[in-house]
Amino acid sequence: MQLNTLKPRTKNKKNAPVGRGGKRGKTSGRGGKGQTARAGHKIRPEVRDLIKKLPKRRGHGKNRARTVRTNRIAISAVNLDALELNFKAGETVSPATLLARGLVRRAKGRAPKVKILGTGSLTKALVVTGCSISATALAAVTAVGGTSHA
Repeated sequence: MQLNTLKPRTKNKKNAPVGRGGKRGKTSGRGGKGQTARAGHKIRPEVRDLIKKLPKRRGHGKNRARTVRTNRIAISAVNLDALELNFKAGETVSPATLLARGLVRRAKGRAPKVKILGTGSLTKALVVTGCSISATALAAVTAVGGTSHA
């Protein structure tokens, strides 16, 4: 055994050079400029406590995960002119029929909540069930002899 035949048991692993182009260029993952970008940076504990007291985001409540209603189903809007085109006189307009005719999309795997809005004109008497309806749309539906049951 000679000294020139010896091999180390473990590889000599060097840390990747940072901040020389490539995927970790420019600021090298250190954010912007200033104290936090410097080597050996440490914020004094009393300053850190001061920062923690500042409101981070307004309007998010104490725990945003609890305050945001994730299971809420969004309301889909359908105008009168869409009903005029897709329904015949005397037919029933409901979330299920609107879904079947492709006027609304599924919301979380089921028929969405629907609101009928008064844009456009209606000439057919329709029966509106299971949908909320705006005042102008309700007036237009009743004017042509239709009915509405929420």
